[in-house]
Amino acid sequence: MQRLLRHMIAATLAAGLAAMAVPIPAQAETQNQAQSSQNHDDRFKRVAYFIQWGVYGRNYNVKDMDVNGAAAKLTHVNYAFGFVNGDGDCYSADAWADWQRPLSAEQSVDGVADAAGQALNGNLNQLKKLKAKHPGLKALISLGGWTGSKYFSDAVLTPEGRARLASSCVDLWLKGNLPGTAPGTGAGVFDGIDLDWEWPGSSGEVGNVIRPEDKRNFTLFVTELRRQMNEFNRKTELTAFLPAATAKIDAGFEVRDVFKQLTFATVQGYDLHGPWETITGHNGNLFTDRRDPNPVKYSVDQTVRDYLNRGAPAKKIVVGIPAYGQGWTGVTGGRNGLYGTATGPAPGVWAAGTNDYKDLVNKPGKRYRDLLTGTVSIYDGNEFWSYDDPATVLQKAAYIRLKGLGGSMMWSIDQDDTKASLTSALYSILR
Repeated sequence: MQRLLRHMIAATLAAGLAAMAVPIPAQAETQNQAQSSQNHDDRFKRVAYFIQWGVYGRNYNVKDMDVNGAAAKLTHVNYAFGFVNGDGDCYSADAWADWQRPLSAEQSVDGVADAAGQALNGNLNQLKKLKAKHPGLKALISLGGWTGSKYFSDAVLTPEGRARLASSCVDLWLKGNLPGTAPGTGAGVFDGIDLDWEWPGSSGEVGNVIRPEDKRNFTLFVTELRRQMNEFNRKTELTAFLPAATAKIDAGFEVRDVFKQLTFATVQGYDLHGPWETITGHNGNLFTDRRDPNPVKYSVDQTVRDYLNRGAPAKKIVVGIPAYGQGWTGVTGGRNGLYGTATGPAPGVWAAGTNDYKDLVNKPGKRYRDLLTGTVSIYDGNEFWSYDDPATVLQKAAYIRLKGLGGSMMWSIDQDDTKASLTSALYSILR
């Protein structure tokens, strides 16, 4: 069955590439985007994370999602991140970026500059404008992330703590009671909450609080949060980002019970290998490679099957897709650099060992594609990069469709190119 699925997806890719080679008339494309933006019942979720800090060095604003056409092809924007503090309350990691930073007319979704004394500025005001322009689009506040998950375990340890954290999150992000502003200033920006606790019951960032009880307490917190969200507005959505590794799944998540409370969950489909390892590998391979020398062989398909086997409904599984690649330097041996030994992470624009798709697409080096694992890589004799391009994204979209899954999630939208090529490839299949 797995072999048949691989070959069906490879065939779908060939057909998809042929279709993508045929230009779409501008008028038809505009009509398609307009229909998508007004469709509240999309069959597939198309989620993308927008990073709060991207407005600084990256100079990527909410408006850019509209200008490059991405917003019209998405169903959800997850805004990353809100944090949890040591007292067990939700708080803004950067109030300046979130609601204080005034934007010029050139930076604004609707071309209108923020006025002096305006209560709601920053990214939250722009998200509100983006949703007004694309009525089918939802925005969720994502809580935690790699650097913001330190105190989750403490916050959800007791019934009182769980109730307090849930109330704090609903009050701040859904009711919009932003510090330093009038009550309800941020109301209507977010349509729900995305939990990104990395990770209950197992290691994440150094210094994170971890307990064996996290597994049960995560379920109890999700249940309490859902209850309080229902009291506020039953239409609000609750999602979570979940890990790929089976050890982390089993240490931290009562999968069947958690999924009952969630609108859907996005599952990690990247960072399967990276330059923290001395052997190269694929960042987000769709299928397991039998030639992989690692004792644990990761793949998107294996992760999906792990969740299905633990009771997750297929329609609630949304597959994570990277808009970036992982890279190694000093690579020798292996097969065209794959599974070769490396001396360390390759130089990157924003961090060692990682680069955006928009930077990798034009990077020198020979490209190697494997349709049966759903991968593409670059090797120039020294650096090895594993990343996703529109062709591998098409394969993953076909897999999502053939498996009856819930849709796709991209980390992160600013890493796509100015034509939204990865977003468009997903949209071409998942609509």
